[in-house]
Amino acid sequence: MGHPDFRAAGKIFASLGPDEAWGMVKLAPELQDEVVEGAPGIFEPFNGAWGAGGATRVVLEKANKKLVALAMEMAWVGVTTAGKKGKS
Repeated sequence: MGHPDFRAAGKIFASLGPDEAWGMVKLAPELQDEVVEGAPGIFEPFNGAWGAGGATRVVLEKANKKLVALAMEMAWVGVTTAGKKGKS
């Protein structure tokens, strides 16, 4: 798509926008709500179905490394554990 993305288990969990002014982390919708409420102006859901599904914009100019790293870790955990809950 012309910009870097980060994958785990064959799925994208984060990416950089083409202009690198913003990033995206893929969060479970309930985590997205917590992140957006906890750091408004830094995190915001994308518009439409993509955002409703957990795609969260990261305004890199306003973010710090610690917040971005935490959001990326949550996104990574989300894709690496998807479908494994309840399995032994």
